[in-house]
Amino acid sequence: MPYLQLDVTGNYTTDAKKHLAVEMSQTYARMMEVDIRRISVAIRELGEGGVWRIPEVGGEPVPVSLMMLDIRRGRSAELRIAVAKALCAHCIDILGLREDRLNVEFTQHDGDEMYHPTLGGFSPDWKPGEA
Repeated sequence: MPYLQLDVTGNYTTDAKKHLAVEMSQTYARMMEVDIRRISVAIRELGEGGVWRIPEVGGEPVPVSLMMLDIRRGRSAELRIAVAKALCAHCIDILGLREDRLNVEFTQHDGDEMYHPTLGGFSPDWKPGEA
């Protein structure tokens, strides 16, 4: 944890996905004050018709992308929106996703809900100024 998951309907090169994972991890680690080694990034290519949203009442569904961010509890709403905007910008710049068809959802967890065997077990609870 943190686990950053992006569901997309397109297909992308391994290099593009790797580039996105690097940018997302570096941005997230810096902004959220977390050890970059704890971050996992998944880019799930669900294919055409894999993710939908109806943008207008009575309208037709359109293909969209969704980013799910499983994070440690304690981040302010202001910080969460700032990191969401930054990660969306990477998705737009690197994969060409449309801003109006990209959503972000957060799931917050306590440190003892995230286990890393190679990093000493449970994640520490977050305190401002500490990684």
